Amino acid sequence: MAKKLYILSSGAGGDRYLTDEAKEALNECEVVVSYVKYAKELKQYLEDKEIYTSGMTKEIDRCKEAIESAKSGKTTAIISNGDVNVYGMATLIVELIDEQNLWDEIEVISIPGVTAMLAVASRVGAPISQDFAIISLSDRLTDIDLIDKRVRASLEADFVIGIYNPKSKTRIKPYQNFLQALKPYRDRKVVIASNVGRTKEKITITDANDLIEQGLNHPDVTMSTMILVGNSNTRFTKNNLLLTPRGYLKKYDLDGELRE
Repeated sequence: MAKKLYILSSGAGGDRYLTDEAKEALNECEVVVSYVKYAKELKQYLEDKEIYTSGMTKEIDRCKEAIESAKSGKTTAIISNGDVNVYGMATLIVELIDEQNLWDEIEVISIPGVTAMLAVASRVGAPISQDFAIISLSDRLTDIDLIDKRVRASLEADFVIGIYNPKSKTRIKPYQNFLQALKPYRDRKVVIASNVGRTKEKITITDANDLIEQGLNHPDVTMSTMILVGNSNTRFTKNNLLLTPRGYLKKYDLDGELRE
C-alpha cells in the first residue's frame, strides 16, 4: 500500500468550512500534524489520532514531522488553515518532498478548502464577481518592496483585492505602505473580516477612507483579519451588502435578450 501524506485544508476557521473530503481524509489518517490552534478547533475529528503540534514559525518542523511520519508507513495529514495553496502548507511540503526526491515513496494528496476571501465574500453579497488578486502583507518571507509593487499594481489594474496578514504588533510597515497606496482610492468599498468562521467572527462593511483615517489604530485590523477591497464598480445593494457587477445587465435585458 502506498504511503500517504495529506496536505489538508481546514477552511477559513474552526470546522465551519471543513469539507466532506477533508473529513474523510482525517478519518483515514493515523497521524495528524498541526499548528496548535487548528488542532484544538478540530479536536472532535482527532480523538483517535497521534497528534503532533507546534506554534507559530515552526512550519518547517511540522512539515518534516509529517514527512517522516508518512515515510514510516503511517497515513498522515498536515493541517493547513484556509486552503493549502493560499499561503498554506502545500508549497513547503511539495518543496521538501522534491528536495528529498520522495515522489516514488510517498503519495502526496492536497485537499482543497474555502479560504477566508471566499468565505467572507459569501457573507457580504457578491463582491468578487470580476477579476481579483490576493496579496499577503507579511514580509517575513517576501520582500517588502515586492509586496508594495503588487499592491500598487493591483489597485491600478482595478482588481478586487483580498489582503491577508495585514499587520501584527511589530510588523506594521507593509500595512502603512498599503494605506498610503489606498489614498487615491478612498471611495473604494471595503470589508474588514476578523476570526472568520470562529465564535469571535466580526465582519464590517466600510470604505477605504475608514482604513486610512484610523491608520495603525484601527481596532479591527490584526493578524486575524482579512481585508477585501472592491474595485471601481463595487457598490452597495439596496440592503447594504456589496455587489461587483459582472456586466450581465449591461449586455442583456431582464428577459435574457441581447440589448440593442
